[in-house]
Amino acid sequence: MQKIAMPSVQSLLLEMRYNGQPLSTGTGFVSPSANGPLLITNRHNVTGRRQDNGKPISATGGVPNEVVVHQNCKARLGSWQKKIEPLYLDPEDEERRWVEHPVLGSKADFVALPLTQLDGVELYPHDPAKPGENMLIGPADSVSVIGFPFGLSAGGLFPVWATGFIASEPIVDFDGLPIQLIDCRSRQGQSGSPVLAYRSGGMVAMADGSVAAYTGPVSRLIGIYSGRVNAESDIGIVWKTSAILELVDSIKS
Repeated sequence: MQKIAMPSVQSLLLEMRYNGQPLSTGTGFVSPSANGPLLITNRHNVTGRRQDNGKPISATGGVPNEVVVHQNCKARLGSWQKKIEPLYLDPEDEERRWVEHPVLGSKADFVALPLTQLDGVELYPHDPAKPGENMLIGPADSVSVIGFPFGLSAGGLFPVWATGFIASEPIVDFDGLPIQLIDCRSRQGQSGSPVLAYRSGGMVAMADGSVAAYTGPVSRLIGIYSGRVNAESDIGIVWKTSAILELVDSIKS
């Protein structure tokens, strides 16, 4: 019997809102941490502002103060429920709840938001400390951006898999930042998507030069997608899993 692929339940649809008014959509995923489960998504999703110039993303000019996370229902695969997570501790002084990278800060377009609304929720996290099989991944190898372009799903609230290719050397950092480039036709709404190297099984080349045989799917978390290098290009920006792990590890109870 055909089964739902695990990454299809790990990507979560997000709706950024201001006092209930919809502003934009995006994607996120859950990571475990020493301080409880975290929502990992792009910084520009929670600020509601472009990373490059700080201008509001929404045509309304508004910026969000809450995010609706469409969480998986406990013991009911294929069902989802809306959970509203505030973005600020106190809206009056705008003390933010999300946590930024301990070194890069606002330069890094990804954040962690502690999850508090988990009643009746089933979590299917991506653990950056255990990103998956140590497959050989290099230029031109295929990867998938798993999220919600334009807020669209592939049925129910299962995400769309947009597949492209590694477009830069994985061991080299782009622009002096922990960024991997990919060539993929991805669009708004996919911001915050996990990017995976996913193989359905069979013979898989490993990073140590060996070849391993798998009877089922294997994957490796490459990082988090945060947009294209510019509006005219399909070259996308992926913040590396190693940098996400640095953020997660910085959050202590």
